[in-house]
Amino acid sequence: MRKQLTEAGEIERSLNTTFRPAIWTKFTKAIKEFNLIEEGDKIAVCISGGKDSMLLAKLMQMLQKISDVPFEIEYISMDPGYNKKNRKKIEENAKKIEIPVNFFESNIFDVTASVGGNPCYLCARMRRGHLYAKAKELGCNKIALGHHKNDVIETTVMGMFFSGQIQGMLPKLKSTNFDGMQLIRPLYYVDEIDIKKWRDKNNLEFIACACKLTEGLAKGDENSARHKTKQIIEDLKKDIPDLEEHILKSLTNVQLDTIVSYKQDGEKHSFLDKFKKDEK
Repeated sequence: MRKQLTEAGEIERSLNTTFRPAIWTKFTKAIKEFNLIEEGDKIAVCISGGKDSMLLAKLMQMLQKISDVPFEIEYISMDPGYNKKNRKKIEENAKKIEIPVNFFESNIFDVTASVGGNPCYLCARMRRGHLYAKAKELGCNKIALGHHKNDVIETTVMGMFFSGQIQGMLPKLKSTNFDGMQLIRPLYYVDEIDIKKWRDKNNLEFIACACKLTEGLAKGDENSARHKTKQIIEDLKKDIPDLEEHILKSLTNVQLDTIVSYKQDGEKHSFLDKFKKDEK
């Protein structure tokens, strides 16, 4: 007779069975391919309370149990000013999936609500800084964020359509403000649709953006660049089913010989530089 599993055990088992090809295999692929975890790492898994970060926390917990590469984990969640209902929901979900979360507070929501410009951009930057600082305080050398494959694709398309630039989202990068710290994205190859299927299969309910400026929006701001980009991609997929795969692949297949100019380490380079050298 099979041993009766706890709710957290059933959730974990689903990642080893039903969602193994779609989630677990792609999660471990990114870690191996991009060398995201190394021996001796102490990683702060950052939990916002949404489906992506909660899934990431569970996957990292599962990996730590079986990994041949020893590493430590701190599960951290910053409360930027959640209302009591959202804070409670995060705490309940963490308990449900058996993730020991270390909460800390900040006043980011109050700050972003009082300034003009792009509050979402400011919020994201401030969150990142607070998370790095807390991770370093806990002795971590890396933070792990729950950005998934669709975040990578949408960010790339948004840059082209709304900012006039080609800019991807790296699987890992070094912090420019916190020496010795890195950011990793282990869900780089995981599709958002599969994260939603995992959530729904296990009857889980997570918070979306809990910002005071967007609490009244059930499905996000339909006028935002990201929402519009999602819609554009969905429309194009009707005629180009492999569209997302092509966009993601394009980030590893850049033909620099055909690019008019590009920046590297803050320095601008032009095709004319090589053109002039070839004339000599």
